[in-house]
Amino acid sequence: MWCQRLAWLLQGRCRQRGSTGRRWPWLPQDPRPILAAPVRCHPTATESPQCAWQLHRDHLELKYGNTLMRLDFVWLRDHCRSASCYNAKTNQRSLDTASVDLAIQPQAVRVDETTLFLTWPDGHVTRYRLEWLVKNSYEGQKQRVMHPRILWNAEIYRQAQVPSVDCRSFLETDEGLKEFLQNFLLYGIAFVENVTPTKEDTEILAERISIIRETIYGRMWYFTSDFSRGDTAYTKLALDRHTDTTYFQEPCGIQVFHCLKHEGTGGRTLLVDGFHAAEQVLRQAPEHFELLSKVPLKHEYVENVGGCHNHMIGVGPVLNVYPWNNELYLIRYNNYDRAVINTVPHDVVRRWYHAHRALTAELRRPDNELWVKLKPGKALFVDNWRVLHGREAFTGYRQLCGCYLTRDDVLNTARLLGLQA
Repeated sequence: MWCQRLAWLLQGRCRQRGSTGRRWPWLPQDPRPILAAPVRCHPTATESPQCAWQLHRDHLELKYGNTLMRLDFVWLRDHCRSASCYNAKTNQRSLDTASVDLAIQPQAVRVDETTLFLTWPDGHVTRYRLEWLVKNSYEGQKQRVMHPRILWNAEIYRQAQVPSVDCRSFLETDEGLKEFLQNFLLYGIAFVENVTPTKEDTEILAERISIIRETIYGRMWYFTSDFSRGDTAYTKLALDRHTDTTYFQEPCGIQVFHCLKHEGTGGRTLLVDGFHAAEQVLRQAPEHFELLSKVPLKHEYVENVGGCHNHMIGVGPVLNVYPWNNELYLIRYNNYDRAVINTVPHDVVRRWYHAHRALTAELRRPDNELWVKLKPGKALFVDNWRVLHGREAFTGYRQLCGCYLTRDDVLNTARLLGLQA
């Protein structure tokens, strides 16, 4: 049942009319019949900003502003925000979803300038602000990004002149912490200056924003080039760009680096925005992007050195995206740790290699490489789900410490400071 003709919609009016079976030409055709007599619709406000709605057998079709939403009746009942259905203090659902009739239909529907009202068969009334529905509907989420970001290559990052945050400001003020987190969320990397070059002070720094994630490498790792573990990182060799712990079921979210001492040459750190490279692949060859986001791969780490015995396997595609808006949230790229490709049939594997080669070419473009010389007192935080890191070969004695942070805690800290994360 349409609320008004198309001409009235363009004038921003929303008045109820009887069911005529007419459809707006820009709406997809729904072969299911419109729900008839049992549903009683009340008149809406005479002046509502481009609002119109129609009832179908199992859902409500609602257009508000520029968003056309299709809202299932079960969904509308399940998400009721009334006091008996939802605890606003804890933001938790009180309604038992399993108690909702899967064939439920509202007895009455009404829309005014700001609110949708639904009366259910048991007399319960559900109210939704239209803006809330736009924000929380599937169609609304498709138009939004979960994590606002600035994609960068080396020149973009340099021109942005992203400031480092002083250690004292970072540790002692919300303003300094918020500035740091905003830089980190936007660019995937952030620096803190004037840190006392010790493992203990680096640990204090990390704990300001997160619980430290203990892994097979311990809580705070501290190493020199002594090959004390079965990992290339413990050598003086160059390391190609990669993300860490791809062999974990959930790769570590944030990595902290602090160079405590280096008596020698070389050893610059390489940083590459993996999301920027993936975006270029999406623009140039979307079929490659799609393949990299759908084909699952195994990554493996086997270690039998001294008292360390580990066998880790993580599974996932190179590119991980939210399915509703195709937004990239995790890149799992490590050519060192990628295991035997035995999860891809023969008619797909060659296409996967072409796609992987396209992404690798972007990641290795010189203009995408940001080289940074880490030094005592300058700590680097890296989003391991986004930014790849590497290292040039070095000489001499080099001490590095750092840790992994839990991603949930970092994002929680950011949200508590009012940032979108």
